[in-house]
Amino acid sequence: MVAVDTYLTIAHPSEGVYKEKGSRFIAFAFPVSQEDEIKELLASIRKDHFSARHCCYAWNLGVENARFRMNDDGEPQGTAGRPIYGQIQSFGLTNIMVVVVRYFGGTLLGVAGLIRAYKQATIEAIANAEIVTRIVELKVEVEFEYLAMNSLMQLIKDEQLEIITSRFDLQCSVTISVRLARVNEIFTRITSKDGVLQCKIL
Repeated sequence: MVAVDTYLTIAHPSEGVYKEKGSRFIAFAFPVSQEDEIKELLASIRKDHFSARHCCYAWNLGVENARFRMNDDGEPQGTAGRPIYGQIQSFGLTNIMVVVVRYFGGTLLGVAGLIRAYKQATIEAIANAEIVTRIVELKVEVEFEYLAMNSLMQLIKDEQLEIITSRFDLQCSVTISVRLARVNEIFTRITSKDGVLQCKIL
């Protein structure tokens, strides 16, 4: 079974706005790759919009065994985070977070109205984004003897692998980026070379 190693996400942050009965729903979509990044972005949005009534969000991370979270931030349960996440799923996106900030306009919208508002704000933000296909890559560290350097560097060049870090001494190491679907193949080719001491995924 071939691993799924491509996914859809957004290239850059984007925004969308939806208004209903005086309330403003401002949606912010961000490309993200880890939870620490999500926490920082949420803190920044809450700081910038401290006077907003609600700051609801949903995010999705990863390809296989994806992680996700939804938050209604005080809105009735299921009226904010779930419709936001529903649109992330509808567009088939991952490594994305959408935050919708609500400025209350004085008129209650009801459950159906809230669901529609958070959904439409999210659609606006995603529609304003550039959706791109990304490749899942893993970092692989190779430790090898100095005498194996030429052979290994030729393999890396032939396979057009990106070198992230390198150290050349009596005992050398390189960290390379390898497409997920090719990890086993590249592992086999590297470890079959004389002078390779260790090959591991970071």
